Amino acid sequence: MGFVQSKVLKRPKKYRARILMLGLDSTGKTTLLYNMITGEELSTIPTMGFNVEELSHPNKKFTLDIWDIGGQKSIRRLWRHYYLGAQGLIFVIDSSDRDRLDLARSEFRRIINGRGMEECSSILVFANKQDAKNALSPKQIQGILGLDQLEDVHWRLQPSAATKGIGVYNGFRWLLETTMTVQREKKKSKERVSSILSRKTSYLL
Repeated sequence: MGFVQSKVLKRPKKYRARILMLGLDSTGKTTLLYNMITGEELSTIPTMGFNVEELSHPNKKFTLDIWDIGGQKSIRRLWRHYYLGAQGLIFVIDSSDRDRLDLARSEFRRIINGRGMEECSSILVFANKQDAKNALSPKQIQGILGLDQLEDVHWRLQPSAATKGIGVYNGFRWLLETTMTVQREKKKSKERVSSILSRKTSYLL
């Protein structure tokens, strides 16, 4: 399965979803995203503000609009303004930053419980920088974030090393496939309800 940027692929997409990409500063969010887009091992400068990129699955006509938002303290206060309408979340954590694990956990909980995140049905957590010597294991990260306690949402913890491209493709592939399935089911459900209401209206007339 391959991804393409929809800036290159011009044909219209059948399904589209808005994804937030959040995490503390210097966790590797932008590096992960552009490694997925370019397929190259690279490093980036900290994001001051936000980037928006599109990832598409050419065969299944589905596009993710990924909002990569900076993680500096001054910007984190603004995250809530981006929540509304988000159908998925990518949360990136630096597995080697032991001093800020509690902060990462509190920010994660604040995001998923935030007003406007009700439509978020898929959560991808990148346990990034797994290549660092002092990195916590994915299982430890899972426990710290309390992922097992999440309800009514699809989630995946993906070990990664963004600068080396490790785990990047698998994570984004899962997010695209899962979000696509959820959005397709929601659309079918709405169509069924609309059809039922239409038949009832016709009967009353």
